[in-house]
Amino acid sequence: MAVKERVGLVVSDKMQKTVVVAVENRAPHPKYGKIVVQTRRYKVHDENNTCKVGDRVRIQETRPLSKTKRWQVTEVLTVKPTN
Repeated sequence: MAVKERVGLVVSDKMQKTVVVAVENRAPHPKYGKIVVQTRRYKVHDENNTCKVGDRVRIQETRPLSKTKRWQVTEVLTVKPTN
């Protein structure tokens, strides 16, 4: 079975070793054709606390790590610039 991967935006990093990643799915409505945006939030394991809010990350499905955590960060794609 293939391993699921998603790309999303970190929206919260307040927990230890865990970040919340929002993944957007844009698809046309089956009847009306308008592009509908659905956002799904995943709790993701971040072992070294490297991710910050605003970073774009790639996540990968893994074994259950806690009650709600089933994903882990594989790489940080872009880092939000700090001003």
